Amino acid sequence: MTNTASHLDERLRRPSEIRSLTLGETKLSFVPDGVAMFKARLWLDTTDDGDWAENAEYLDEDGHLVVSIGGLLVERDGRALLIDTGFGPLELGPPQSPFGTLRGGALLDSLAVLGRSPADIEAVAFTHLHPDHVGWAWHPAPGSDRPAFTGADYLVAEPEWTQRHHAEEMGMGDMLKAMEPLVRTVREGEEIFPGVQVRLAAGHSAGHTAYVISAGGRRVIAFGDAFHSPVQISHPEWEVAVDHDRAQSTALRRTLVADLAEPDTIGYGGHLADVVFGRVHSDGDQPVWRSVDV
Repeated sequence: MTNTASHLDERLRRPSEIRSLTLGETKLSFVPDGVAMFKARLWLDTTDDGDWAENAEYLDEDGHLVVSIGGLLVERDGRALLIDTGFGPLELGPPQSPFGTLRGGALLDSLAVLGRSPADIEAVAFTHLHPDHVGWAWHPAPGSDRPAFTGADYLVAEPEWTQRHHAEEMGMGDMLKAMEPLVRTVREGEEIFPGVQVRLAAGHSAGHTAYVISAGGRRVIAFGDAFHSPVQISHPEWEVAVDHDRAQSTALRRTLVADLAEPDTIGYGGHLADVVFGRVHSDGDQPVWRSVDV
């Protein structure tokens, strides 16, 4: 793969394709579902024009922040876990979405490219209950009146599920009712799949959850919506307009930047354009996100 500066900058401005890592006996794959094109100053609403002039490489030609949407497939010993299920076969834009346009629908096709069907997924673990993470968990599958993953357990952190009224207030009541029969709550430190542990990481939502995957002598922190863009690795103080608790989210980002800089640690952020797997490196006095090429 070509890794010139211009090529890497291009990857900051486009949604991710399928990306995979193999660590020992575990394979991790980003499963694309779609993309969101957000107005940068509205989404990261503590920024100004000067901030983006200094970080223009993160914006497309129309000034949008490009945000990937999808899930993380974890495979080991013939078994399969999926973390998050994308947005589903929908498109949403202004005025319902004042921040920009979201569209999904590719996740099942992406799974097929990876050699998997929904029936292969033994459990779906959710980072949080927002529409762009639960789409295929409630939306009927093509040619069916039932969601695609009804053969799987739906794993939701206990504080996220017990406080699901926040999601209901966002208009997700019908989605949650469709999911509820399959939901099993999980707790801090619980191993939900070989080498995959729950790490509570509240802030973006009341029970927002990360997953720590230990494999091949390394760990991968799947940090959900703690970060929406790699630029936030360098600027963890840049707040997201829809964070449930802004101060808690900012503190979490700072903690994660330090954690991700530790040896043998890789991060996974499903929203981070086409650099969803990466490591934190020091660039002078500033941490930066460097993709792990796959």
